[in-house]
Amino acid sequence: MNILLVSPEYPDTFWSFKHALRFVSKKVGQPPLGLLTVASLLPVAWEKRLVDLNLQKLSTKDLLWADYVFIGGMSVQAESARAVIARCNETGKPVVAGGPLFTARHEEFEGVAHFVLNEAEITLPTFLEDLRLGRAKQLYTTAQWADLSTTPLPMWDLIDRRQYATMNMQYSRGCPYDCEFCDITVLYGHQPRTKSCEQVVAEMDALYCSGWRGHVFFVDDNFIGNRVKLKNEVLPAIIRWMEEKGHPFTLGTEASLNLSDDAELLGMMARAGFEEVFVGIESPNAESLEECKKITNKNRDMIASIKTLQKAGLQVQGGFIVGFDHDPPTIFDSLIHFIRESGIVVAMVGLLNAPINSRLYHRLGKEERLLKAFTGNNTDFSMNFIPKMHPQALRDGYRKILATIYSPKEYYERVTQFLRTHEPLQRHASPLQFAHLRALSKSMLMLGVIGKERLYYWKLFFWALFRRPRLFTTAITLAIYGFHFRRVFEQYY
Repeated sequence: MNILLVSPEYPDTFWSFKHALRFVSKKVGQPPLGLLTVASLLPVAWEKRLVDLNLQKLSTKDLLWADYVFIGGMSVQAESARAVIARCNETGKPVVAGGPLFTARHEEFEGVAHFVLNEAEITLPTFLEDLRLGRAKQLYTTAQWADLSTTPLPMWDLIDRRQYATMNMQYSRGCPYDCEFCDITVLYGHQPRTKSCEQVVAEMDALYCSGWRGHVFFVDDNFIGNRVKLKNEVLPAIIRWMEEKGHPFTLGTEASLNLSDDAELLGMMARAGFEEVFVGIESPNAESLEECKKITNKNRDMIASIKTLQKAGLQVQGGFIVGFDHDPPTIFDSLIHFIRESGIVVAMVGLLNAPINSRLYHRLGKEERLLKAFTGNNTDFSMNFIPKMHPQALRDGYRKILATIYSPKEYYERVTQFLRTHEPLQRHASPLQFAHLRALSKSMLMLGVIGKERLYYWKLFFWALFRRPRLFTTAITLAIYGFHFRRVFEQYY
């Protein structure tokens, strides 16, 4: 068979980094890892093509070539997914849909021949066998969790890696915590399931052999969910591999704030090449943390924990939420102050939304406060429930936060504050590439000449060049990120 795998388009949000990618002439941040893994689960004899709609259009020629169209994605890609399904229906091509978007809300989609939901390691083989026997059903689902030792290497040869800013890997699924607003435990369970260190090394080998040199992001929702295995097996294997290969990758991931409590783990991550970590801070308000059951952040000095991570050489990227029932009217000023004091440059602030089937979704349903379907985009000033705070006051406060933290003066002050003390454990300097020079020249023009931040840009430029030359690339990168955040904010403002 001819199988066309389609990754729907992402809207322009803080997470897309669309405006930052222009500087390095890339179109997308990361490739569609889920579809690349699904491709490896399909019969070897089948022909496969992948169309990433964030890179290219879906052509009629591709549709006519295909016997089946496989589509997957997340909630934020729902609108694009509907358009793809409509195109497939027009050309008479049967659609096979799966992934988090359809697992959470497949009832909302018409025109799909087969829903293969939950984790593909379990449901896809059953579908393929039924398809072979001519008895394929419309719905395949399971209550079981997949054994990740059966997960194959992603089929990297389906993509042009030059179009992407970073590559990605997955080591684990599931999270031991149960934050009310999160649907990760619904999709993947409470017990973190992991790949073996041999699998992790094999995936790094595959990326290395494909010619990739650069950033690799571990997409785990909580990389440190199983600390014992991470410290005893996986990180030692990564450290050995990186040392043998001369540190060809820089690494990033997501983790809970209690990473700061484990000095040994922090040291091992730094040695392994981790340079950044995204952490869900959510709120500086203790009552809001209690409300959403963010237990890892309760009863701790979160600023001190963030500083601990930064001192270990990690750039902390923070996620924040406003709109909790217990948020006081002062929450907006408190959050601005917290971001300023923490020195978190990449601060992602969103309005609270209730993902389908999350504990928050069910609670709000009982309270008759749900309004509409979850879009997955918490940066467009929309909410899918009635908040306790007056909606207009909440949106005005949210707008104030973004206007402040992404203003050139405020943003560049945080960049400088961070760079003054940042000491990454960089064991081998990355070789200068043409893409770096291109990004620098574009930043000099767009930020230093055209941009309204030009005064702050040149101040940072020369300060970093002469005072922190080792971090000059980081300084320019963060300046470019700031440009992206402001463009997204202005788009919705």
